[in-house]
Amino acid sequence: MQASLRSIRIAPKKAQLVAKMIRGQSVPDAMYTLEHTNKKAARIFENLLRSAMANASHNEKQDPQMMVIKLLTVNKAQAYHRGVPMARGRVRPMRKFMSHINMTLGVAGEALEKNPKKPKSPKSTSSDSSDSLDSLVSSKNASQTAKKTVKKTTTMSKKASTSTKGKSTTDTTTSTSKSSVSKKSPQK
Repeated sequence: MQASLRSIRIAPKKAQLVAKMIRGQSVPDAMYTLEHTNKKAARIFENLLRSAMANASHNEKQDPQMMVIKLLTVNKAQAYHRGVPMARGRVRPMRKFMSHINMTLGVAGEALEKNPKKPKSPKSTSSDSSDSLDSLVSSKNASQTAKKTVKKTTTMSKKASTSTKGKSTTDTTTSTSKSSVSKKSPQK
């Protein structure tokens, strides 16, 4: 019930316009929409839809008229690098983009399964994770308060040094000794 095109020569932007129109529609509605759309991407999607319908009827033995387009992805592929001639013998670089297109058909009420793997078991219990979260938050708060106290002491020392410019040298030595004492006291 899948069909894909690899490295098809259409820009992904242009292909995405038509993909949005038919994504999620039933197969007959999507075929009608594509037949009446005047775009190169519509011709490409029409052929891809016919291929997906053939895969569903031949490989899966299902009626494609009862299916819907479950998944339709348009991805960017490599690009051709070309050049456009310009004045004085120069060349303007130009890229011609290509696309990878994947289409998956499914039954209308059925959910699409990407990987039918077993769910992973949790590594730790919920009580362990909440305890570790609490300890992480408390350590973060402690580090933030320590940073705040350091900032306050540095601003006080700057104020003390700026206010002592006009005073005598004995006053500056006493003020710096006071600020050095205040720096050491929060670290203890």
